[in-house]
Order: sequence, then C-alpha cells, then structure tokens
Amino acid sequence: MKSDAELLASSGHDPQAFRQLYDRYAEAIHAFLLRRTSDREAALDLTAETFAQVWTSRHRFVDQKGGSAGPWLFGVARNVLLRSARERRLISEASAALRITHGRSSVTPDTSWVDGMDADLETALASLPDAQRIAVELRVLDDRPYDEVAEALDCTPTAARIRVSRGLARMRTSLQPVSNPKES
Repeated sequence: MKSDAELLASSGHDPQAFRQLYDRYAEAIHAFLLRRTSDREAALDLTAETFAQVWTSRHRFVDQKGGSAGPWLFGVARNVLLRSARERRLISEASAALRITHGRSSVTPDTSWVDGMDADLETALASLPDAQRIAVELRVLDDRPYDEVAEALDCTPTAARIRVSRGLARMRTSLQPVSNPKES
C-alpha cells in the first residue's frame, strides 16, 4: 500500500492515486469540518473545496510525518474554513453597513419565467461528468438516499454527497439567469 506522500507525488500522472488519497481522508475531513460548522451542507462544500485546494497545491506538499499527509490535509481544511468564515464575516459586515437585508423577495413569479426550463435543466444535467450526473439523477430525480447513491456509484456516502453537491453547483452555474421578456 502506497503512503500518502507517494500518492500525492504520483497523482499528477495517475488520477487513481489522488482518488485513493481522497478515499482515505474525505470522511475524516468532512467530520472535522462538520464539528466546526454544525452545518452538513457547508461541511460538504468545505470538504470539496479542501480537496480542490489540495489538488492545486499538491506539488507544495513536504513529507514531514513519515509519508502521512494527514496533518497537511487537516491544515488545508483549517485554512479553507478560516477563509470561508472571514469571507462570510466580510459579506455580513458589508451588508449591514449598506443596510442590505437577505429577506425573501416580494416579487410574484410570472409563469413565463419557467418557459423552456425543462429543456435547460436537461441540457445542464447532460453536460455533467458521468459520476456527477448519475449522482444527481439518483438523489434528486429518483429521491434515493445517499447510501443507495453511494452503492450505485461504488463510493462512500460522503463521496456521493460531494458528487451531488458538485453536480448541483455546476448546474446552478450553467443555468445563467435570463432577463424577463416583459422588462425589455
């Protein structure tokens, strides 16, 4: 079995190496972040962000613990959490200074707003990578529990949650807002 350091070193040319590292630590990182946020969705997003950061900075890893990347990974998770808290605080302070509230909109939806929505959603779903598309289909469209999604995708329930979260985030991004035709 390869050490964490060996997996990180070979992850640039072997995608399975990074996957193995992810599988070793994803649940522990998620639990660490969940304990600090008490918010499952936020912890999943932060876990995904942690591993994205690990991927982009993997070349900076220095083995100081006999092949274990655990302390480094938890340090990255801590930094991602701190940055997120700092950004949230700045947004909150700016909103308060500008007297912006985050209440519900009082606008009444117009039925024309949803014209073509099904086709847009199908296109956004079809554009996802297979693992994310299947995860979203199983969880959101078929309303299957994460344990069943994980079993179908041959991964952990945490990894299934992350795939669903990432897939929905990509869909959200790809579904750009359209201006109301009545405003034109």
